[in-house]
Amino acid sequence: MYDFAIIAGNSPELTDELVERLFEVGADDCSAGTCDGVMSIDFHREADSFEAAVRSAIGHMQAVGLTASRVIVDADAPALRG
Repeated sequence: MYDFAIIAGNSPELTDELVERLFEVGADDCSAGTCDGVMSIDFHREADSFEAAVRSAIGHMQAVGLTASRVIVDADAPALRG
């Protein structure tokens, strides 16, 4: 299990419809929020590797018209330590 956040590059308005679309394309392991007009999406994703988790998350974002500007990872996250 990998926990990380992705900052949306195009930062559209966060609406219930956008969140529903994320779930519809398979991103049912995420939660979205905004701060100072910047949208971030937190993922709690199962995958064979961290890279696969991030790639699939970005794919889900792109499927609903979002772009990824950067990935944020907590260096103390258990999944990254071992």
